[in-house]
Amino acid sequence: MPVFLRDWWLDAACGNDWEVLLYEKNGRLLAVMPLYVPCKRLVTMPHYTQMMGVWFMEDPSGLKYASKLEHRQSICKYFVKELACYRSFIQHFSYDFKDWLPFYWEGYAQTIRYSYILHDIKDFDGKWNEMSQQTRRNIKTAKQAEIRVRTGVSVEHFLNIQELTFKRQQLKNKQSNAVLRLLITSARKRGQGEIFGGYDPAGNLHAAAFIVWQDSAAYYIAGGGDPKLRHSGAHSLVMWEAIQYVSQFTNRFDFEGSMIPGVERFFREFGAVQTPYFKITRGKPSLLDRVRMKLKHK
Repeated sequence: MPVFLRDWWLDAACGNDWEVLLYEKNGRLLAVMPLYVPCKRLVTMPHYTQMMGVWFMEDPSGLKYASKLEHRQSICKYFVKELACYRSFIQHFSYDFKDWLPFYWEGYAQTIRYSYILHDIKDFDGKWNEMSQQTRRNIKTAKQAEIRVRTGVSVEHFLNIQELTFKRQQLKNKQSNAVLRLLITSARKRGQGEIFGGYDPAGNLHAAAFIVWQDSAAYYIAGGGDPKLRHSGAHSLVMWEAIQYVSQFTNRFDFEGSMIPGVERFFREFGAVQTPYFKITRGKPSLLDRVRMKLKHK
């Protein structure tokens, strides 16, 4: 189960505004579908949460492929029926979710999005060889500049350097800093997350990344770099050392992907595999809903 479906994550990302649909049969829990409901009868995605959607706990043993497909479709049909009372629905589903037909049959729409995933990250030599020459060059440049990667970066320093990145990209940060603070605090308390920062000998923070992990995967949640120092190669070094660090807990690293061309290229050049997942929607939040959500996050 992805970290984004865990109760501790949902508590931090959604507060009290989450609920969960369950599918049980013969006293066994077979599937779950957490929902973020910030406004009445409106389902959307919480900040800094890559995916939610349906998660199948297990399939009955001995099923042929056709029967397995029918079994999972019947579960999705049940959830679609339960979702009928909501007037708007937006969710990103896990890349392990392959069949969205039950949603399509009931008038939902779907858009493909992409994540970028590194597999077998314990194989450092193999991952290094799969990187682009530019990424390897950036890492070597940062080491020559005596950039050192440390954990324990303060939340305030991290938020500041993230904001500098948005300004350089001429983008507005649409995510909630309050939610990010809670996620960092919760992940650190559980020993499942940390901020990695690249510092020069003078103590300047060049780049930082917030990473969360569990047995199944590690996830790049947020990050940024100082625009005045971005040519030091520190961001690549921070990511590379973070990947090596989390390899003691998992063998997969999810960059999460981005729709921004430069960010997408940065992830891709680490040798990560482009992996599609579904954004499934029905209806749209009203203007009043969007105002209410904005006020709630503030």
